[in-house]
Amino acid sequence: MSLAEPRTARRLGDLDLTLLGATLLTAMVGVVMVYTGSRGTAAAAGLSPHYFMERQALFVFLGMVVMGILATMDYRRLELFGMVIYGLSVAGLLGVFVIGHQAQGAGRWISLGPIEIQPSEFAIVGLIVALATFVARRTDGLNWRDLFRMLVMAAVPTLLVMVQPDLGTAIILVVVLVIMLAVAGLPIRTLLLLAVAAAVVLFVVAVVGRKIGLLHGYQFSRLGSFLQQDSKKASVQQSIWNVKQSKLAIAAGGFHGQGLLNGSQTNFGYVPEQQTDFIFSAVGEQLGFIGSTLLLGMLAVISWRLLRAAQLSRDTFGRLLCTGAFAFVAFSTFENAGMAMGIMPVAGVPLPFVSYGGSAVLCFFIMVGVALSVRRLRGRPSS
Repeated sequence: MSLAEPRTARRLGDLDLTLLGATLLTAMVGVVMVYTGSRGTAAAAGLSPHYFMERQALFVFLGMVVMGILATMDYRRLELFGMVIYGLSVAGLLGVFVIGHQAQGAGRWISLGPIEIQPSEFAIVGLIVALATFVARRTDGLNWRDLFRMLVMAAVPTLLVMVQPDLGTAIILVVVLVIMLAVAGLPIRTLLLLAVAAAVVLFVVAVVGRKIGLLHGYQFSRLGSFLQQDSKKASVQQSIWNVKQSKLAIAAGGFHGQGLLNGSQTNFGYVPEQQTDFIFSAVGEQLGFIGSTLLLGMLAVISWRLLRAAQLSRDTFGRLLCTGAFAFVAFSTFENAGMAMGIMPVAGVPLPFVSYGGSAVLCFFIMVGVALSVRRLRGRPSS
């Protein structure tokens, strides 16, 4: 046996195969569901029925490559570039206002040839790495000045994302911040005050943004209409149209589902954005309660293994990286599935590894790759 073989074995011996397997399986299911949920949309647009599936498969492949690279490197090297990564993510958000383009009433994308990048997704990754770097360098604990700096650090991308407008990503950024601060050791009382303050600030910014034309009225209607789904008002019914069609699709699936490529709601495109925000409705209609439960179970396993990697990490940087990854995946899953079932507001949050979208897929793979590195090394001395 050569010297390279045991070294490779040591590098890969602690790889979390459960996390890796659940991630790959979920992503493969996502490719299939993107195809079944987008055939009608693609045909209506004059595209190949395989258009969205092929692009999703490409994004998954690229994500797997990035995940593999990150899993085999020392995650602690990211700390050297933590603030640089954060700065680049903020620059991307600013770039949207200069060279970005609008789609569906929001300016969130930057076109790079045939590829469209959504900087708001990478802003989540940038904030996670930056917060982990900042806290890891405070060996004497956090003081009020440090807390203020972290709040400003989170406020910059959050406000830029809201202006796009992308309220779903803004909510994720706030959730990631609160959970990471909790793990960083902030007292519960302070966290509760911050959560209340964040809610107030988001509300005030949203109201002001609506009055000056930066945000749109339909977004507020979607956020609040899920609480009054029985209302007969035309405005409310219009706001919850997507949710109503999604609930009909899930109900039609029953226990066993209609079967892949079957189901009138999916095949006739009654659920708007079914390959992206409302892809869980396609899962419910075609795979039924059993398939939906299995998919959510796999996402729960991913979340559990990310949290477990945080618990096993012996350094603050790794623990906070995995905590941020857990918050990112777990809340996105809860929000997206809840939105499709009508128990959460419509906020445009993708289902991890399943919803169509290259930026989101890459970011979820990035965070899993980092967590795999943390789990593999578990506090070993830097090489």
